Amino acid sequence: MNPEIARARTFRRNMSEPEVLLWSRLKRLRERGFHIRRQAPFRGYFLDFVCYPRRVVIEVDGARHTEDRQAAHDLVRDKILRRQGFRTLRFTAGQVRRDVGSVMDQIVQALEASPSTRDANHPAQSLGQPPPP
Repeated sequence: MNPEIARARTFRRNMSEPEVLLWSRLKRLRERGFHIRRQAPFRGYFLDFVCYPRRVVIEVDGARHTEDRQAAHDLVRDKILRRQGFRTLRFTAGQVRRDVGSVMDQIVQALEASPSTRDANHPAQSLGQPPPP
């Protein structure tokens, strides 16, 4: 098995409580036509949640994201994602716990405002590359 996929599966099994709470809401968005993946590997990173067709990444940041080193890493990562056409939405774990409804409202608003890309369910296709064999 691909090591990235194995690692992503481990992350999916070990999501934080705020990630689980948000995922329980995000997966309901399929009914509205938004396909969201969780703990998705992308260019060496693991995205908490991503809607490839809308190019929206959703991150739930725990306390360590306030540390200087992690914050600097997040800035670089967000810049790389932005160059690939993604918009990153960041929420603290506390925001998700306190007001998941407001967080969801912001996510839905961003998804609706983002144009859908053709054949974007797979990251390679969304970057104009052929799908893997």
